[in-house]
Amino acid sequence: MITLHTAATPNGHKVSIALEELGLPYTLRVLDLAAGEQRRADFLALNPNGRIPVIVDHAADDFVVFESGAILVYLAEKTGRLMPTDAKGRSRVMQWLMFQMGGVGPMMGQANVFYRYFPQKIQPAVDRYQAEGRRLFEVLDGQLARHEWLAGDYSIADIANWAWVRTHRWSGISIDGLDHLRRWRDAIRARPAVQRGIERPPAKVDLARDGDAKAAEFSAQARGMVTGAKI
Repeated sequence: MITLHTAATPNGHKVSIALEELGLPYTLRVLDLAAGEQRRADFLALNPNGRIPVIVDHAADDFVVFESGAILVYLAEKTGRLMPTDAKGRSRVMQWLMFQMGGVGPMMGQANVFYRYFPQKIQPAVDRYQAEGRRLFEVLDGQLARHEWLAGDYSIADIANWAWVRTHRWSGISIDGLDHLRRWRDAIRARPAVQRGIERPPAKVDLARDGDAKAAEFSAQARGMVTGAKI
């Protein structure tokens, strides 16, 4: 059994999707980020960086893994699925996983802050992060023009990137004209395990679908987290 310490964010959903795809039994421990539960001593004992997600693998002497990318690799290696075992195949998956970890996630995260949450509208910052997010989407689209999935078969690389790409509207980044990215996004969204994963836990606002009115309400609530340095 695995305990998943998480919240309804793209990084959190990366892990719940993987657990659902792999069919591993797990229980949820949902943290209230707005209340600062990620800074409590019991959680910091698991992840000194105070960020979700974290897993505890009780079948492996309560082994703790933090950082979403590291968790995905651990789960893939534990089960022998969602990542090849040969050196070249594994490297291809790792390259696209790192692409998300070092590029897509950070750029979209900053776009979210300046587009949705920051109390003052700093347009050059909004433009910079949205433009870089769009550029990274174009890189993904180019890869998907030549391949069904990002790195051979469907893998943790697809899961990691998809969990962020699906929220492009929340970041204010268009995917118009990126037909291969859209095809890939829709194919992953149709997978039953993915549908279950994004409901574990369900979000207060669906970053992929909810309209502007609900988004504005949620942004107003989240703005206090940014100004109070709670995330």
